[in-house]
Amino acid sequence: MIKAATLLAAAEEGANPLFPHDYELIVGIFSFAVVLIVVGRILVPRIQKTLAERTDAIEGGIKRAEEAQAEAQALQKRYSEQLEEARRDAARLREEAREQAAQIKAELREEAQAEARRLVEAAHAQIEADRQAAFAQLRAEIGRLSTDLAGRIVGESLEDEVRQSRIVDRFLDELENSTAQAVR
Repeated sequence: MIKAATLLAAAEEGANPLFPHDYELIVGIFSFAVVLIVVGRILVPRIQKTLAERTDAIEGGIKRAEEAQAEAQALQKRYSEQLEEARRDAARLREEAREQAAQIKAELREEAQAEARRLVEAAHAQIEADRQAAFAQLRAEIGRLSTDLAGRIVGESLEDEVRQSRIVDRFLDELENSTAQAVR
């Protein structure tokens, strides 16, 4: 009912109820201007500042993430290169160790063969010396036995050493010649 009374009062005054009064229009414009100034000068810069900070934070975070990713990729590449270099070094060291082992093995084999040859030569020399000594001893023993035998056969004593040596040497020479002819 109050509205109807207001409309009637306004209709009696001759004012259109759809259009505001002049004082309301001035107060509305003044209030709008105050709100516009407050919003435009205080709130909008704060909002823009906050938005700029958020944008910077997001872009900075993205940039930092890209930098971190680039650094991680560089580190990974460097690590891969170092790992590959370490593998090459290990392969080179293994190959050098194999070569050294083969060289040491060859040297030891050569030393062992030289030692074996030396031992064989020493053994041959010892055998030859023993053979010569045995031959000389055997020759002397044969000479003594043959002179004893010849003395028994002849019936004379062959104690004279010069004669004994000649007889023994002649006998052994004849024995060697007959053996050499039998072998041929």
